[in-house]
Amino acid sequence: MTKPNLVVPTSVAVAVGTLFIVSAPSGAGKTTLVKLLMEHDAAIGHSISYTTRAPRTGEENGREYHFVDIQSFLAMRERGDFLEWAEVHGNFYGTSRSWLLDEMRAGRDTLLEIDWQGAQQVRAQIPQAISIFIVPPSIAELERRLRGRGQDSEEVIQRRVAAALGELRHVEEFDFVIINNDLQEALEDLAAAVRASRLKFSRQHARCPEVFRFLASN
Repeated sequence: MTKPNLVVPTSVAVAVGTLFIVSAPSGAGKTTLVKLLMEHDAAIGHSISYTTRAPRTGEENGREYHFVDIQSFLAMRERGDFLEWAEVHGNFYGTSRSWLLDEMRAGRDTLLEIDWQGAQQVRAQIPQAISIFIVPPSIAELERRLRGRGQDSEEVIQRRVAAALGELRHVEEFDFVIINNDLQEALEDLAAAVRASRLKFSRQHARCPEVFRFLASN
């Protein structure tokens, strides 16, 4: 019997956690889907971004976001504290570099909710990250959902719709695309993308090296 030729990339010599990037236009349902996914998958931690925008009703500092003023955010940016940062709808958002890399080195999977600009920055530094883009079934449905929130003025809604059209032009940059037409189906698709990414050779070898040592020696 011929032994399988198992070539182990040097990039998986040490077990590391998987970074999942989830992006979407405002109103596509990203926040709801991520919340439901994490309720059913305890193995994924959630990266909490820093932002200069004001908290919305029901949001708590340190839970949805770390809310900081502009001066504090800019000081962190100058120190290189952010793995990525972006200005979205007049507000700044950023991801802590040290926290995220520490989680990955510890072997913990982490999910990062960021826009397409942030996704580009992160993929440039962590190319093995798994990127997922959530899209609405139509622009008309997106606008209907934004109005249904009852949180934004007409001017803000139109600005978000226009921004969504620009964001959707970057959909082909992502590994997985989920069309959120039916919430349950979209949740199942999101969970399937996460599960499939964990079955890649590099992930399996990093998590279960003893299995591949056994195969290589028999």
